[in-house]
Amino acid sequence: MTSKDQIVTVEITDAAGSTFTLREICERGDCHAEFVIKLVSYGIIAPVDDVPEARQWQFDVDALARLQKAMRLQRDLKLNLPGLAVSLDLLDEVQDMRREIARLNQQLRQLMDE
Repeated sequence: MTSKDQIVTVEITDAAGSTFTLREICERGDCHAEFVIKLVSYGIIAPVDDVPEARQWQFDVDALARLQKAMRLQRDLKLNLPGLAVSLDLLDEVQDMRREIARLNQQLRQLMDE
């Protein structure tokens, strides 16, 4: 795999279980609230609870990381929102498959050692 094939993951240093208001996630993600609202409407990120009013939304660390990844994809590849949604879903699938391959390789190495 070349460095072009790798997606850089930004480490979020907040403690597990932290939540962010709409304003806080915009500050941390360096974006406008309208962009976050559009991401929510396309299912790209989701608030922790299903609250209808955006001002009451709370986002977790995973949503913040996904927001940052969406912003990088949009900036670097000039993707529209439907393209972002599909791309992020595909990247998630690739990451899941890589984890599964690593797990299976580990099992195979253990069986070979026995």
